[in-house]
Amino acid sequence: MSLDTPVEFLKSIGPERAKLIRNVLDIATVEDFLNFYPIRYLDKSQVYDIKNLSDTLPEVQLKGRIIDLKELGEGRSKRLAAKFQDETGIIDLVWFKYSKWLKEQLPVNKTVYIFGKVTLFNSQFSMAHPEIEVEELKEKPTGLLPIYPGSEKLSKRGLNQKFFQNVLRSIYTQIPALLTENIPDAVRQKLKLMPRAEAYLNIHFPGDLRKYEQANRRIKFEEAFFFQLSYALKKQHHQANAIGNPFTLVGDYFTTFYRDHLPFPLTNAQKRVIREIRTDMRRPVQMNRLLQGDVGSGKTIVALLAMLIAMDNGFQSVMMAPTEILAQQHYNSLKELTEIAGIQIRLLTGSTKKSERKSIHDSLLSGDLSILVGTHAVLEDIVQFKNLGLAIIDEQHRFGVAQRARLWAKNRIPPHILVMTATPIPRTLAMSFYSDLDVSVIDEMPLGRKPIITAHRREKDRLSVFRFAQEEIEKGRQVYFVYPLIEESETLDYKNLMENFDHIVQFFEGCNVTMLHGRMKPNEKEDAMQYFASGKAQIMVATTVIEVGVNVPNASVMIIESAERFGLSQLHQLRGRVGRGAEQSYCILMTSDKLTKESRIRIKTMTETNDGFKISEVDMQLRGPGDLLGTQQSGILDFKKLDLTTDAKIIEASKDTVATILQKDPFLALPDHQNLKNHYLTHYRGKTSWGKIS
Repeated sequence: MSLDTPVEFLKSIGPERAKLIRNVLDIATVEDFLNFYPIRYLDKSQVYDIKNLSDTLPEVQLKGRIIDLKELGEGRSKRLAAKFQDETGIIDLVWFKYSKWLKEQLPVNKTVYIFGKVTLFNSQFSMAHPEIEVEELKEKPTGLLPIYPGSEKLSKRGLNQKFFQNVLRSIYTQIPALLTENIPDAVRQKLKLMPRAEAYLNIHFPGDLRKYEQANRRIKFEEAFFFQLSYALKKQHHQANAIGNPFTLVGDYFTTFYRDHLPFPLTNAQKRVIREIRTDMRRPVQMNRLLQGDVGSGKTIVALLAMLIAMDNGFQSVMMAPTEILAQQHYNSLKELTEIAGIQIRLLTGSTKKSERKSIHDSLLSGDLSILVGTHAVLEDIVQFKNLGLAIIDEQHRFGVAQRARLWAKNRIPPHILVMTATPIPRTLAMSFYSDLDVSVIDEMPLGRKPIITAHRREKDRLSVFRFAQEEIEKGRQVYFVYPLIEESETLDYKNLMENFDHIVQFFEGCNVTMLHGRMKPNEKEDAMQYFASGKAQIMVATTVIEVGVNVPNASVMIIESAERFGLSQLHQLRGRVGRGAEQSYCILMTSDKLTKESRIRIKTMTETNDGFKISEVDMQLRGPGDLLGTQQSGILDFKKLDLTTDAKIIEASKDTVATILQKDPFLALPDHQNLKNHYLTHYRGKTSWGKIS
């Protein structure tokens, strides 16, 4: 037997069962079976009394006798039924789609142990398709019994818990010969990690709870370690081969702007991030940095200062955003900041007129234009730069790898890369998925910003909410109403924009109300935004299209209708549209009376904190890391044991360990690292093609 042995050659499987296991569980080899971990464990030394049963218990073990066996029903409803009795009571047993063999072999009126899940119906407990062991044939329990993931399709074919336990037992005896240690001894001893073979023995058939916990920790560390190693080798290769233009000067553009035109004092977090970026760009290696910052934390000014350093060194910069609305906002912000300094900035999107496009193309080629803001339009082959030195990508997860690569190819020597996101990323996720990037965090809000007050209200409170909004408007403020849908849905009972627009116009008589949604043409969206931003409209009724893009410091109230319809991250992004001025701002979450448990957690989290990073942690617990990143990327973090929501210490230890090893031995050439290297080459290199070791 080897790790590559196909499962059909294992005892009691064969070709037909192997095909079923492969299709349902994606298990094809002995190694796949070793990584088919139990979902929980049963202490089979414990026997329950019927009088103490509860339908909230997992599978239970009972000792007693099967009595009163009979067939019931006709046709498809035909079933085999029996009573099971111990000294404390009786429960029903039932078998559907049973065989004649089962009826003949059932040990009626003998002392047996049965095992299964109990259910409660009409005040009577029952158990369907129990596993049965006759007392004299029962194996003596030697530890915790593993319970494996299963399905009805498998159990109907006899592939039940007993089957999987027997298969793993047959592999179990071979584990010491099958598995070589892949973590260096020095690391294991330092971190007190269980040896690999011992960990697999105890993850499948643990001697006790302590052994299981040690095995679980070891396997989690192994998953985290090799994931971090893959990313670290990718980063190492990138740094070794990514020649970058060194920005050695901090000259007049940066100094004059910083001294004379900075509109507000920078926070300590902004200053720290600028120093980190400055240090990166000074080296002749391409910068590859992620900038995290909550909505309104001041990422744009940091990006501008980085672009001014590029100008001081004779290089051009481009900032790319995923939508026209966001690109327009960046352009407006940067233009407002730099107009006094006489710095020219242009905007290039799919809506840019042909004549203006030609002017932009010519200015880029001649070098007269130093800063360009745009959407995917900047990736077109016709867009050429004289000397592109810095590329800033906002919300990188909305761009594909091939798109980003086209941006890097805009210069013979690839530009420095600064990736920005306003979506707070949980620390464990940043340590994992973004391990190939250097991470900077702006974790302070600008001075003078007041925390947004967030409240939860229901339909019965609508009149008081509207009156509150009216009072804010009378103070000279502006209000957002956000809806999850544009029009009424036949399947979803949620508030919609079109139906409620007229209601808002009627209630707020005398106020100018504008509308913004995704079906509007780009010029219509722009007109609506400008109408609101200029203060001519007191109310904007919109869909989530305003999640990014509208920056109106005078807007002090955000009313989100059917707030239970939105995810945490989206609610937080929407809330960030207010609170951008000096006045107190409010976010009101309107919901129906009936909320799911998850919706209640989301609403409660929003009302209790404004901290985007705390919110992102809760969001990841609710949705998982895959959904947080997007479906295209979810498979990348398909860990079997490691949990990004709870295993921060393990992830951090694995990352530090990888850094220490590669600092000492960047090509894993030392004798102590050969098993580690071989495991990486066998299991990870083909999947990632990142590590350039051989």
